[in-house]
Amino acid sequence: MGKLLPKRVESIVGGIAQACKNVGCALIGGETAEMPGIYQADDYDLVGFIVGAVEKENIITGHSIASGDIILGLPSSGLHTNGYSLVRKVFKVDRDPSSLQVFYPELKRTLGEELLEPHCCYYSELKPVLPLVKGLAHITGGGFEGNIPRILPQGLTAQIDKDAWPVPPVFRLIREQGNIKEAEMYQVFNMGIGMVIICSPQRVAEFTAALPKTKKIGKVVKSTDSKKITIT
Repeated sequence: MGKLLPKRVESIVGGIAQACKNVGCALIGGETAEMPGIYQADDYDLVGFIVGAVEKENIITGHSIASGDIILGLPSSGLHTNGYSLVRKVFKVDRDPSSLQVFYPELKRTLGEELLEPHCCYYSELKPVLPLVKGLAHITGGGFEGNIPRILPQGLTAQIDKDAWPVPPVFRLIREQGNIKEAEMYQVFNMGIGMVIICSPQRVAEFTAALPKTKKIGKVVKSTDSKKITIT
């Protein structure tokens, strides 16, 4: 950071500590450097990482996924952490930062406020049902097409029904403002689904009972070509 201000450091570390507490994660260290020659007085750069451990027999590898399994989706809270380069281009943010202050009725807030919506954490929701999960895909960079195929065994494909959940207004706004093809939207953004779960049909009721916000968004079928996912 440009200038080491105790109250600011207290606020930053306090926020990190609370986030760790929320998911049962230990905050075991950290370092703060004052670099006035690199950062402005009010600027700071924050970097962190988490290391996890799991028993080998509990690793979710996706190897048991089979044709007929159901694909469930948990809603996202917004863009999460992906697609911001395209958003900046669409709304010309780098050239005119005031575009972030524009109020959009469909968002019920400014574009900047929408883009600052925190990435939701799925840990507390998923923890009770992890033993029932066959496959998990966090919809991050690459969207649906870049993440779901990675967990599917050879010879299987994911069929996604894009009408199975409501696409949040922010994604419709981005598509309209940028004249972006729908296929590209699903390759870049989460489109309202932040986490994908694959389970057997017999387990669906248990998932929907434990995770009321879950949407059934597709199924796994045998592939007839090289495509690992279809979105219709």
